Amino acid sequence: MPELEEATARPERTSPLGLEQYIAGRTLVSGDSPAWNDMFVQVYSRLNKQEPFLVPAVAEPLIVWVMSGEAVVEERDLDGDWVANTVTVGDFFLTRSPTPYEMRWRAIGEAPFQVMHLYLSVPLFERVAYDVLGCAAPPALRDISGGKDTQLSHLLALIHQELASEGKGSQLFIQGLTQSLVVHLIRNYAASDAADDRQNALPGFKLRRAVAHLEQHLAEPFNLAQLAETVGMSEFHFSRLFKKATGLSPSRYSIRQRVARAQLLLQETDTSIIEIGMSVGYSSPSHFAQVFRRETGLPPSHYRRG
Repeated sequence: MPELEEATARPERTSPLGLEQYIAGRTLVSGDSPAWNDMFVQVYSRLNKQEPFLVPAVAEPLIVWVMSGEAVVEERDLDGDWVANTVTVGDFFLTRSPTPYEMRWRAIGEAPFQVMHLYLSVPLFERVAYDVLGCAAPPALRDISGGKDTQLSHLLALIHQELASEGKGSQLFIQGLTQSLVVHLIRNYAASDAADDRQNALPGFKLRRAVAHLEQHLAEPFNLAQLAETVGMSEFHFSRLFKKATGLSPSRYSIRQRVARAQLLLQETDTSIIEIGMSVGYSSPSHFAQVFRRETGLPPSHYRRG
């Protein structure tokens, strides 16, 4: 599988400019004059269909703003569950991912899928954070996927207007817009200590709530959206933090729970194997047997005999 080998060989970290090596498309306009020292801005026309690719981590806060078209954009942590967001003009993504993740998308309709990428320099972010909050270390930002923010869109539209002015953009105006943008992000998207999506793992009380929810719904189809809603998080970032906490994606953890319950029922009850399979969410006996054998090394009947 050459594509997979190529993806795994890619670096875990890169620069804003280097990131574009990994995403297909065409650059429409780029801010490269001295006026753009504190942010790196480019507008791209993307492919209508983008196959999965690995996005390396980038140190700078990144905003991706949809300027044209509509698309179903999917993201997932490595070996995690795909999470989809349908985005249209004005929607945005905000990330400062410390680890690589995967992405793919499919455009909807005839309009070209065009986006603006904006990276804020770390020194600028730190300076504004100090001026606004009086703290030396800037706060972590919440990750946003397919968000809507009228004020943010207004600032980004003004930045794009300066970008498209063919060198006539005012350096003083651009600096003011950049600082206003950072202030807006800190005021509206700074992660609180209690709900910091950038912690090393999911907070304990949320993990316990998620595990309990899975346990109570073993007989039902796995539902990532419902599970993330239970703990008050977006699907994508819940998946990432859940895996950091448990070592498994939510769907994989659910399978482990189902098999563990089935093992208990096989050992301690005389319930038929078909009924046990159905009680842990498998309506097909053959599928249940296949999953059980993959996880335990034995078919259910052999496991019951001990």
